Amino acid sequence: MARLTIDDIPAAALARRWGIPQCGVFRTLGSSLDAIHDLGAQGAPAGTVVLAEAQTAGRGRDGRTWQSPAGGVWLGMLLRPPLPAPGVLSLRVGLVLADVVEAVLGVRPNALSGPRAALKWPNDVLVGDRKVAGILCESRWQGDALQWLGVGVGINVANQIPGELADRAIALRDLRSSVRRIDVLDQLVPALVRLTAHGGRLTEFECAAFARRDWLRGRQIRTPLAGRAAGIRPDGALLVDTGAGTTMVQGGHVELS
Repeated sequence: MARLTIDDIPAAALARRWGIPQCGVFRTLGSSLDAIHDLGAQGAPAGTVVLAEAQTAGRGRDGRTWQSPAGGVWLGMLLRPPLPAPGVLSLRVGLVLADVVEAVLGVRPNALSGPRAALKWPNDVLVGDRKVAGILCESRWQGDALQWLGVGVGINVANQIPGELADRAIALRDLRSSVRRIDVLDQLVPALVRLTAHGGRLTEFECAAFARRDWLRGRQIRTPLAGRAAGIRPDGALLVDTGAGTTMVQGGHVELS
């Protein structure tokens, strides 16, 4: 594992700080998620974390690219079974991320004002209708047996947002100049490890928490199914009111009408 630092804290100290078996910090990676899959194939333990200062081939769902310059949090985590389905886990990670975003921005729980974080099914965290973070969960199987799952998280913290994305993306430092990557990671990483102890379906509490942040609900969408977004199910599926009834969608990229 690499021996660099995050905000002047060495990787080994980060692992102890977060209670995880190992943490690697790399100056540049193609993708932190690809690095996690390599480590999974080598038998690395659950909870292993990889952080990249920058990614040259960061990705989102369906092969989309993710701009990953220096200053952001580009994280991969290795999880091993038993685990919930990737769709459920992705929504749980989103709930954690939304809480972390508000915490580092100084928004108190249940506050009526401040930059609130919203969730766009299945894997985006938004502030003020602009994307601040994304999640990608990828499984690796041997036959019918799940071997591991990689969780990729990208968070715009202090990185520069390209001009062509300025109306669709935002960095935390644009909202609070003092935010550091370690402030985000100290809350995020231990919470991600704890998610593996939860059940295979979203609880009533989790569904209610998602509903409070549901950016998509009530909006007209054209893909992955044309209709009006109508919330989620406990198995993580999106509900879509097509006009002829309510249909569920398990995955796919959402585009508004």
